[in-house]
Amino acid sequence: MLTGRRYLLAFTAEQAAYAEQVGAACRAVWNTGLEQRREYRRRGAFIGYNEQARQMAEAKKDPDCAWLADAPSHTLQQTLRDLDRACREHGTWKVRWRSKTRTAPSFRFPDPNHITVRRLNRRWGEVRLPKLGPVRFRWTRAVGGTIRNATVSRDGGRWYISFCVEDGITGVAQSGKPPVGVDRGVAVAVATSNGEMHDRQFATPGETARLKRLQQRLSRSLRVHGWSRRSKRRDAARAQLGRLNARIRARRADFAAQTAVQLVRNHGLVAVEDLRVKNMTASAEGTIEAPGHNVRQKAGLNRAILDKGWGGFLLKLEHAARYHGATVVKVNPAFTSQTCNACEHAARESRESQAVFRCVACGYQAHADVNAAKNILAAGLAVTGRGDLGIGRSVKRQPPNRLAA
Repeated sequence: MLTGRRYLLAFTAEQAAYAEQVGAACRAVWNTGLEQRREYRRRGAFIGYNEQARQMAEAKKDPDCAWLADAPSHTLQQTLRDLDRACREHGTWKVRWRSKTRTAPSFRFPDPNHITVRRLNRRWGEVRLPKLGPVRFRWTRAVGGTIRNATVSRDGGRWYISFCVEDGITGVAQSGKPPVGVDRGVAVAVATSNGEMHDRQFATPGETARLKRLQQRLSRSLRVHGWSRRSKRRDAARAQLGRLNARIRARRADFAAQTAVQLVRNHGLVAVEDLRVKNMTASAEGTIEAPGHNVRQKAGLNRAILDKGWGGFLLKLEHAARYHGATVVKVNPAFTSQTCNACEHAARESRESQAVFRCVACGYQAHADVNAAKNILAAGLAVTGRGDLGIGRSVKRQPPNRLAA
């Protein structure tokens, strides 16, 4: 099975500068190739990877494009392959540009024959990459398989390398493990149908205050110097803000990965709500003709949802389920937080507060998130049409619709 291994690189000053140069070249190739594809579409024509790769090879011979020859050719070709795949899957007009300021530099070495990894000592390893030479990285775990490709990227001022590894492990179906429902919330990140609560504070109060100060400093530098001018103070504020956000993102990703692995190891089926996080966190400002309502309240809710990392947790859950042989079922989220799990009566008044659920029909009382997780589990079992997941047990199918008979 293909899996990933990510390590912290220890670039020298020359290697870091060259990595920035390669990342800039890949970004320019992506943007140029995307604009070329869109121009062809405007004229009713089409251009694919083969033709773009041929034109790029010709452009390397031009003295004005000598910077293309400085970058490894396989990384530039892989950038065009990624662009071709993105355009085929999402459409040419929906693929985004790569920004110099908002997109972190990243490039991939697709040929495993050009990648050599060896361990130096207990803490350090070394990887040899084309035109970068030997690069040391922190050996936090064994590679554990055959390397298929390697991706170098920058995050929060640090450079990392990610190996795509074939570890030789096949997913094993879960046997006899109970199902579970998962509710993602704002106060508690993850609540399960068996009453477990998983949550973590990703930013300390001091970091939250420092984050606000850095954002204010960056905003003031933009107002003073304008968008077209650069200043050392603005660059310093952006660097500090990027490092702090990277630290918070790392904690959020670590929490999501650990919680996801714990769920799929202990349960054969995990039912979650099919939430449209992008739509839920859209701005409520509206337009001048139709201004939005409760904009500040909606902005606070958006920050709370994004802080808990709902989308990242679901991604980690699906990856962990594929690796451990569990099943992830997405259910309709409508009325899961307002429905009583005991009598199935749905009423908004039953949700007394964020944490208290008291049914107005039967008086059933429980934690609101746990009650919602139980409803999600019931909906997930209805989708699968099974009451148990044990291998060799009887398969419980959906009961027939007696009213329609």
